[in-house]
Amino acid sequence: MKGVHFLISTLAILASATFLVSASDPSPLQDFCVALNDTKSAGGYFGAGAVFVNGKFCKDPKLVNANDFFFSGLQNPRNTQNPVGSNVTAVNVDNLAGLNTLGISLARIDFAPNGLNPPHTHPRATEILVVLEGTLYVGFVTSNGDGNRLFTKVLNKGDVFVFPIGLIHFQLNVGHVNAVAFAGLSSQNPGVITIANAVFGSKPPINPDVLAKAFQVDNNVVDYLQKQFWYDNN
Repeated sequence: MKGVHFLISTLAILASATFLVSASDPSPLQDFCVALNDTKSAGGYFGAGAVFVNGKFCKDPKLVNANDFFFSGLQNPRNTQNPVGSNVTAVNVDNLAGLNTLGISLARIDFAPNGLNPPHTHPRATEILVVLEGTLYVGFVTSNGDGNRLFTKVLNKGDVFVFPIGLIHFQLNVGHVNAVAFAGLSSQNPGVITIANAVFGSKPPINPDVLAKAFQVDNNVVDYLQKQFWYDNN
């Protein structure tokens, strides 16, 4: 009987482990799966109907060409004349269809002097950042269970820093000139949640009583923050 219980427990653990492993972008089951937004066009490949693969439809491999794997323009600086002084140019499955099922994406981040990429998270990806120009103060905060520890570093040209998946992180240009960084992310669609935007700029707004209690401030402070324009630099 003990052997049966052990077997059941082992199977349960393996099932849990399998679930955890599959919680990130699945490995591709073919050479490539170029994303296709028009489901009707997929019918010729999949027959009478199309199926979802990793969130996007697959284009018929026979119709795929080099342009499906190509994106141009990341050499050009972006406009940073905005309230946060930064601009993120993402290259993910939404604008580079060939990334579908491959589990990677890229972003260029431009910073004005004192520009900030505000505290945010990527719910589906770890990020690795390399500084091409300028000096950045970067950091991330660990989860509640780890005591919300803050890890920070000042990065110069050529330096690299990693932000673990799901953790709140930020980058601030502490130099007197423009800065540029490139980030690689471990998902074709990493997602981004900017903390201030999500908390104070949600639609519809979160009940002020909730936020006043959570942040331990007066309701008037919450009302003021909810009336601000929360700029999205992505």
